Amino acid sequence: MAELAALIPALDCEATIGPVVRGTLAHLSRVLVVDDGSSDRTADAAEAAGAAVLRQPANRGKGAALRAGLRALSERGATHALTLDGDGQHPPAEIPLLLRASAEAPRALVLGARQHPPGSLARIRVFGNRFANRWVRIACGEQLEDTQTGFRVYPIDDTLALGCRAHRFAFETEVVIRAARAGLPIRSVPVRVCNPAAGEGTSHFRGFADALRIVLTVIGLLLRIR
Repeated sequence: MAELAALIPALDCEATIGPVVRGTLAHLSRVLVVDDGSSDRTADAAEAAGAAVLRQPANRGKGAALRAGLRALSERGATHALTLDGDGQHPPAEIPLLLRASAEAPRALVLGARQHPPGSLARIRVFGNRFANRWVRIACGEQLEDTQTGFRVYPIDDTLALGCRAHRFAFETEVVIRAARAGLPIRSVPVRVCNPAAGEGTSHFRGFADALRIVLTVIGLLLRIR
């Protein structure tokens, strides 16, 4: 029987992590927040809201936080991890959609395909998402709507066995490609998304630098040098 837990990587999310944790606990009894070297009280706010917290002494990036969290949950007996961001982008009310898809295909990597309202994303983000989707399709041969989403369900042991090494946002791209190549099913589920107004978000995606890492990760996998 599947044992599910939520995994939330968080960096400087003191203002948003509490509602995210409480909303997630309405659907899952276990929530682990990985505080990725925050400079604010993210960890304290997460604990106050009811989450277990794994504190990283320094910021190492989202990929490293996810790997640490997946390993910790595996050690605690979880078989699947539902991931969402700590900034409130992913509405916890959408969690049952992902859980249902995971229950139907327990070995699948389930991706919450974000349905962005028209005009809600900066043009550079729209370009980056489409560009990444195109390269992932080339690398793994699958047409996927949203390869950059952080709203997912991972089968933990199968995911760790893929040996992904990227530290930052490229980790999520690498997982998709390696999962497809390993023959793991990949399921996409349309989900709502909450995009903050300009200047109000806490996204740590660093435009050109992180997009370049994603492209280099894909190229490396295409050349089979990673």
